[in-house]
Amino acid sequence: MTQETNGTTEYSDESFWQKVKLFAKKAGREVIDNALCLYYAAQRPDTPKWAKTVIFGALAYFIAPIDAVPDLTPILGYTDDLGALAAALAMVTMYVDDNVKNQAAEKSAAWFD
Repeated sequence: MTQETNGTTEYSDESFWQKVKLFAKKAGREVIDNALCLYYAAQRPDTPKWAKTVIFGALAYFIAPIDAVPDLTPILGYTDDLGALAAALAMVTMYVDDNVKNQAAEKSAAWFD
């Protein structure tokens, strides 16, 4: 599901989409909306490397099978993921334009509407 290098989990598009598809409803719309905004912001050619590093770090944490609060824990399982994603989103908010928000909303609607 994730790639490991030297014992650390790294981000991959395949792992991201697999986690989103499998756990969208369980994670909740806010978590998925934040993850999708970050994903689409990272796809922008004008998003600088530092911002992509922040984004991929947060997305790697989201897709990691082991994190601070296990995702299988009822109610609290995705709160740490939401915190990591929200913090990253706050740092790179200038790269989340209307196009990114629309892409995320369209994809999210497929799972929640």
